[in-house]
Amino acid sequence: MSNAALDINAAAFADGAFLSARRVAEHLGVTLSELAKLAGVARNTLTAKSGAKKVDQALSPLVRILAMASEMAGSEERAVVWFKHQPIPGWGGKTAFDLTTEGKADKVLSYLEAVRSGVYA
Repeated sequence: MSNAALDINAAAFADGAFLSARRVAEHLGVTLSELAKLAGVARNTLTAKSGAKKVDQALSPLVRILAMASEMAGSEERAVVWFKHQPIPGWGGKTAFDLTTEGKADKVLSYLEAVRSGVYA
């Protein structure tokens, strides 16, 4: 998948020039408090207008995971189900949701890149 495809998929989460915490939360079916925990920021950070850049930084890895998973799974709905419920091989039954909550979004992205390249765990 090209970066252009990721940009198009990620655009669904934007509200103007910045990512929208509300849209990401709605897409995942979680509350803003749960999203804040997932992104590793305070809930107030997600709703403060002055924190738009910080919100972008916090949500960017999550949105990249969802965009890449959507492209690979064929739909956004399937990607969300995978993200929340499908254990990732080699991580002791943990899902992408679990790993992202632990601050390991980079590991999830690496896993998706490997699968996309034809390497399976």
